[in-house]
Amino acid sequence: MSWQQVVEQTVVGLGYELVDLERSAGGLLRVTIDWPWDAAQAQERFVTVEDCERVTRQLQYVLEVEGVDYRRLEVGSPGIDRPLRHERDYERFVGEVVDLSLRTPIGAAAAGAVAPARKKFRGTLRRGSQPGTWQLELIDEAAPLSSAKPTGKPQRRVADPATVQVLGFTLDEVREARLAPIVDFKGRRPRGAHDPA
Repeated sequence: MSWQQVVEQTVVGLGYELVDLERSAGGLLRVTIDWPWDAAQAQERFVTVEDCERVTRQLQYVLEVEGVDYRRLEVGSPGIDRPLRHERDYERFVGEVVDLSLRTPIGAAAAGAVAPARKKFRGTLRRGSQPGTWQLELIDEAAPLSSAKPTGKPQRRVADPATVQVLGFTLDEVREARLAPIVDFKGRRPRGAHDPA
């Protein structure tokens, strides 16, 4: 059994999901865990320091028994820029803002809607119309600002829904996808508070 399988089996055996696994040349072994997602779950659970300590203790023991060479072990939660690797991750975060990088750039032939040779996109994740397909409602980062609000502060114009650009894709076309690191200082939103697909 490889060291990656040992780590995954240990993490899953403790009731967590292995989100990411990284081993650096300097001997650092970084393990990212989360609670498994359940669509029927009323409220999302978050990984605590105690969860990380529990996994760390178990991994230290198992890695020693298996003879895995490492200098330092870090166990943590995915954070606000959580990677999306599996279909279940995409299901879990439908309606959230995602940063997406494609394996190959989209050319100018794509109906002229997207700049030529573009690989990176930011938008709201949606389910596609066909099974196994996904959509990204693109966010125009260069949208002009207007000060139409009485506060006098510049505000982004809200796009007309008829002009929203949508990028369709499959998971095979994705090089990397992560939740967009958008910080809301008003506190956590309850699950389902975002715009559903």
